[in-house]
Amino acid sequence: MVMNLTRNISIVIPVLNEEDSIQPLYTQIVSNLESFNKEIIFVNDGSTDKTKSIIEKIISQDSSVSLINFNKNYGKAAALSEAFKIVRGDVVVTIDGDLQDDPSEIRNLIDKIDEGWDLVSGWKKVRKDSFSKVLASKFFNFITRLKTGIKIHDFNCGLKAYKSDVVKTIKVYGHLHRFLPVLAHNEGYKVSEIPVKHHSRKYGESKYGKSRFFHGFYDFLTVVFLNKYLNRPMHFFGKFGILFSLSGIIINTYLVVQWINFQFISYGQFTLMRPLFFLGILLIVIGVQFFSIGLIGEMIANKSSNKSPINMTVISNKKKSN
Repeated sequence: MVMNLTRNISIVIPVLNEEDSIQPLYTQIVSNLESFNKEIIFVNDGSTDKTKSIIEKIISQDSSVSLINFNKNYGKAAALSEAFKIVRGDVVVTIDGDLQDDPSEIRNLIDKIDEGWDLVSGWKKVRKDSFSKVLASKFFNFITRLKTGIKIHDFNCGLKAYKSDVVKTIKVYGHLHRFLPVLAHNEGYKVSEIPVKHHSRKYGESKYGKSRFFHGFYDFLTVVFLNKYLNRPMHFFGKFGILFSLSGIIINTYLVVQWINFQFISYGQFTLMRPLFFLGILLIVIGVQFFSIGLIGEMIANKSSNKSPINMTVISNKKKSN
C-alpha cells in the first residue's frame, strides 16, 4: 500500500523509568513511519531516572516530538487521557515504552483502520512473558470477552490504533486503560484486532505487581456496571432494594401473624423482640437505602471527571505558524 504523506498520525507513548528504551524505540518508530506525517507524544509518568532528559534531548532535535511530564506517578490511564486531549492526528496509535511492542506493527494497525474499523487492538498471540503473567492475562481476557461480548483476545495490549474521534470521546481514568476496547464499543464504535509481534523485556522491569489483579477486578466490575446500568442505575440498585425490603416485610409479617395467633389461642406472653424481628427491620432499612441510592444515581450524570493531573507541564519545540 502506498502511504500518503499528508496522512496525520499521532503516536502516544506512556513511559515510566524506561531510560534505556527511549532512544531505540524512537529510532524504530521514525524508521518505520518515514512515509507518514506524524507527531510523537511521550508521557513521562513521574519517572525517577533519566527518562525525561533523554526525551528532552530528542525534542531538541525533532520538532515532531512532544513531552507531557507528570511530576509524580499518576498511572497509565491518566497518561493516555492527557495525551488524547492534545493529539492532532487522524489516527492515534498507542505503544508501550518498554520495547516489548514492535513499532513495525503500526503500519498493519493503520491498514486495518483503513478497512473501516474505529479501534484496532494488537493481539500478542505469542506472548513473551512469564507463565503466570500469560495465564492471568488469558483468564482476564476470557472473562472480559464473556461478559462484554466483544470477540477479541487481548484487551490490554498496549499497541492499539484509534480513529481520532474515538480518543476524543471515551473517558479514561483509574485503571480503565485495560478496557479501552470495551469503552469504545460501549460508545458504538467498531472494534477489531490483529496479531502482533511481542518481544521479551530487554531493559528495566515490569511496573505492575500483584496489585494489578485486584485493580483489574475492581475496574472490570466498573466497566460491566457502566455498560449495563450507566443510564439506568435504578435497574441495578432497585433489584437489591426489592430483594431486601421484600425479605424484611415477609419476616416481620410472619412474626406479626404468629403474635396474633398466639394471643388469641394461648393468651400467654409472646414477644416480638426477637433477633428475627430486628433482622426483618434491618433488611427493610437496607432495601430503602438501595432504592435511595438508585434514585440519586438517576439524578446524577454518571460520567467520569475530566480533571487533569496537577503538577503537569507540556514540553515541545514546535514552531508557531504565521
